[in-house]
Amino acid sequence: MISGLLAFAAGLLIATVTTPVGVSGAVFLLPVQLSVLHVPSPAVTPTNLLFNVVAGPGALLRFRRTGGRAGPLTRLLLIGTVPGVLLGAIIRVFAVPGPRVFRLVVAAVLLPLGVWLCLRAARPAAAPGPARPLPDRLVVVLGVGAGAIGGIYGIGGGSLLGPILAGRGIPMAQLAPAVLTSTFLTSVVGAAGYGVLALITTGDIAPDWRLGLLCGAGGLVGGYLGAHLQPHLPERALRFLLGGLAAALAVLYIVQALT
Repeated sequence: MISGLLAFAAGLLIATVTTPVGVSGAVFLLPVQLSVLHVPSPAVTPTNLLFNVVAGPGALLRFRRTGGRAGPLTRLLLIGTVPGVLLGAIIRVFAVPGPRVFRLVVAAVLLPLGVWLCLRAARPAAAPGPARPLPDRLVVVLGVGAGAIGGIYGIGGGSLLGPILAGRGIPMAQLAPAVLTSTFLTSVVGAAGYGVLALITTGDIAPDWRLGLLCGAGGLVGGYLGAHLQPHLPERALRFLLGGLAAALAVLYIVQALT
């Protein structure tokens, strides 16, 4: 009973905070599932993907009502993330890469990027200029990398894509729906992939359905609330929030890797 309430509350609170900047919250839910809810590894990965699948429609429905829809950026991301998540699931089941190296590499990317976004947002004249789109091929490559990481660790990939794309000046109103749509559809494919792998391999790689669904139910409500809040938050505040989340995640991963 208590674990169920904690799962719902964690999904609700995390999704409410992270959805406005296009992050599903799975990346912050992962340590909660491991340390508080005691979901074993590698089952924690498909459980986190299940959270994304259940939680995603809440935010996407709200964004759709406010005009946030799939566009060219979403399609480019999906071209990369869908095959990427299948590759990541295979790597997770058969290669089992160590989390320490992963955490240090992600921290090395996110910490300077997060600090830079915060400093840029904190300046009085920090209003972003016109977007400087990345080449289509580079967006696809980033999608493959984010999808693979999502498949291995169940974090969705939005926590990586969001800061990188925001750094190119893409408005949050465009960025958040695109990244969350990519995270949702990629998680559907990834969860299905783990389901198939569970049938043909040994080991505990099936999700914890109860906790995944409860976390997802909280995320469904929190995602809707977060998407509702986004239009009422200034662009500068959203960029500061995204930078702060990226830096906080990097510090968390450094601490976990060194302890």
